[in-house]
Amino acid sequence: MKKEKNRKLIQLYAALLYNAHLKGYIEGDIYTGDIKAICVPGLNCYSCPGAIGACPLGALQNALASSGNRAPYYVLGILLVFAVTFGRTICGWLCPAGLVQELVYKIPTPKLVKNRITHVFSYLKYIILIIFVIAIPLWYSIQKLPLPAFCKYICPAGTLGGAVQLLAHPTNADKFPMLGALFTKKWIILILLLCMSVFIYRVFCRFLCPLGAIYSLFNRFSLIGICVNQDKCTNCGQCTASCSMDTKMAGDHECIQCGKCINECNHNAITFQAGKYVIMGGEEAKENTEKIKRITKREKTIAASIMAALLCVALVFSNFLPMQKEPAVPANTSYGHEKGQQAVDFTLATVDGKSFHLKEYRGKVVVLNLWATWCTPCVNELPYFEKLHRAHPDDVVVLAIHSDLVTDDVQEYLSGYSYTFPFAVDEDGKTIASLGGSTMLPQTIILDKDGVVTYNQVGSVTYEMLETLVDAAS
Repeated sequence: MKKEKNRKLIQLYAALLYNAHLKGYIEGDIYTGDIKAICVPGLNCYSCPGAIGACPLGALQNALASSGNRAPYYVLGILLVFAVTFGRTICGWLCPAGLVQELVYKIPTPKLVKNRITHVFSYLKYIILIIFVIAIPLWYSIQKLPLPAFCKYICPAGTLGGAVQLLAHPTNADKFPMLGALFTKKWIILILLLCMSVFIYRVFCRFLCPLGAIYSLFNRFSLIGICVNQDKCTNCGQCTASCSMDTKMAGDHECIQCGKCINECNHNAITFQAGKYVIMGGEEAKENTEKIKRITKREKTIAASIMAALLCVALVFSNFLPMQKEPAVPANTSYGHEKGQQAVDFTLATVDGKSFHLKEYRGKVVVLNLWATWCTPCVNELPYFEKLHRAHPDDVVVLAIHSDLVTDDVQEYLSGYSYTFPFAVDEDGKTIASLGGSTMLPQTIILDKDGVVTYNQVGSVTYEMLETLVDAAS
């Protein structure tokens, strides 16, 4: 019981560490600081208001979707480090999605026990990994159209952690009209999984999670996890009989390394180890003291101190240090990004080696498109801005500004297209901040001939919408 309580505390710690940007819940926005480029081990949505790191599964899909002929070495390397070190220990101890399912499962109802059918369905997550995480993103990357399929069509963590938590904040009330059939489908998936989690232990982890599928491939080789002493094991099956996952033996690919089986083993054959160090179990195993060492109280205290210090650093860094410097705005002016305000002047280097200075285009309507190569709706609407540029060569200026969130090689990306309007990259985020840019993409901003904001909204546009908005600004 004490061991299970400790596991829950570590699960809660991991959830708080991944989502240490508490300021995001207060302001209704997401963290965009430097450490956002670092992947956390568990499934935790990038768009969650509290998230201080990237989800490894989302990062892998985006890397594959925008890879072209480049291998996503960084993401694959991070996943390999996590997998070799922890295996599915991440699922059992360090994943917020697993914690939510376990808490829901505690609701007192009749439960579905594992059987041959659930064991067969446990292989579904490998199919989802191959199709939605690897095949579809790679297929669309050939067409230079980013599509993180699992995140977009299935992931319940993205719906609950990202969409729902952002939309729950009053600041984002204007985003509700943007919701469509896709959000409705994902909302239904989330509700179904939460309801099923009441009756089925870790239903998402067992049957659907492709991140767990990746880690499971390394379960028997991971540095930290369950170890079975074959000399003591009698193959009685008590460990797997008491396990709620679809395991056939302790420590196999379905084992989430939770350690519950340790207490069920009557032969003291199961331990939870970090290399040669025993963390749990093996209390009566004294014969291998030269090869196996037990974690001491002092070492546990040091580990706890490091964990506490890491959490403190994450809280301070993500909540009290500025993510980016605010742009300088002249005193006593009405400069800003709201409708009716004068837009703050800016200068950006364009991808073709030139520069774009906003003030030089007074007397023309300026259309600014905030986008990213990894944003599917952004890429889909770029042809509309090209058409607008060609239709109004003398009185309308179009500029696409790439977000500073995970900046790809924009010039290389655009080499496969024939766009004639200028593109720029806001590498430090200052220009986008001065324009009232959001972390949600795409976003369109339109300025009249005097540089006054007439439109500033997040969401996709059509060519007809652009024509109407330009007419209104003329």
